[in-house]
Amino acid sequence: LVGYAAYDVVRYFERLPGRARGAGGVPQLHYVAPRSVLVFDHLTRGIALLHAGSDPERRSLRQEVVRALRGALPNGRRRGRYAPPTTAYARSEYMAGVRRTQDYIAAGDVYQLVLASRFSGRHELDPFQAYRALRLINPSPYMYYCALGEVAVVGSSPEALVKLNGRRAQLRPIAGTRPRSPEAAIDRAREAQLLADPKENAEHVMLVDLARNDLGRVARAGSVRVEPYRSIERYSHVMHMVSGVHGELAPERDAFDLFAAAFPAGTLVGAPKVRAMQIIDELEPVNRGLYGGTVGYFGARGDMDHAITIRTLVFSGDEYSYQAGAGIVADSVPEAEHEEVLAKSAALVRALELAGEGL
Repeated sequence: LVGYAAYDVVRYFERLPGRARGAGGVPQLHYVAPRSVLVFDHLTRGIALLHAGSDPERRSLRQEVVRALRGALPNGRRRGRYAPPTTAYARSEYMAGVRRTQDYIAAGDVYQLVLASRFSGRHELDPFQAYRALRLINPSPYMYYCALGEVAVVGSSPEALVKLNGRRAQLRPIAGTRPRSPEAAIDRAREAQLLADPKENAEHVMLVDLARNDLGRVARAGSVRVEPYRSIERYSHVMHMVSGVHGELAPERDAFDLFAAAFPAGTLVGAPKVRAMQIIDELEPVNRGLYGGTVGYFGARGDMDHAITIRTLVFSGDEYSYQAGAGIVADSVPEAEHEEVLAKSAALVRALELAGEGL
């Protein structure tokens, strides 16, 4: 099964009220079970054809693929237009939301909460051009172009929701962000500041513990461990603090149990998760749609790999949208949290520009 699950799928797992405030008409859940898969290995530059059918069908498909590969490449340059993004969560309103979140933190409702803003506009772009742009300017562990029905999901996510290989499960919480600098010395200084920042470290430790708890619900007792811890990963516009949480899936559990335990990622909602999601429903002006959801696959042999849909553009009809958020804690500075939202969005804005120019 290959596809995506929107953030609101959590309402099937947790007791949360439904919301009517739409986010672009994107289905909550869309997975497909393809009979034929063409795999391009970026490491070996090889192509493999997988087909769940007869040998004659497989041979016919192989000939079709070979003919396409030997044919002329289409012209990849397609210019397009798009309207600058607008948001229902203006800067002043977002900062008011940060302060309201801090009221909830002071009252003991939550320790940390991720407050997000949605940006959207009209477009006449080719979504695949936006994908090519993201591959160029913001290569990430998870790159995806997922066109299902009227919706195209284009992303360069740095963060896994959950991965299962055999019985070995992994979560990779990301918490702690700094903007990149073209000057190496300044970039190193920002890394040092991030690693030494009490607010960022407290937030990171909290979310690593939350990931350990999520995995512990379905893992074999005593198997959960953290490695690496508080490492720094760099991307085109930001750097992040990252940890790895590993464990062995319990014998009576499967990939779907693991998915339900991990979804949505604590790094995209806060802690404790259910109360944080209730407050998000109150403070964010529209549904999250795919933001904070996931894109990935469930394998036929029981394995699974899903990315969190962040740094992601969603094209639905003639509308595009994207979202970004910041982790709010007691000593957050509202202006700084809004700047973090913009920093996390910068690669997406640039990808739209390049797609409009035809690369």
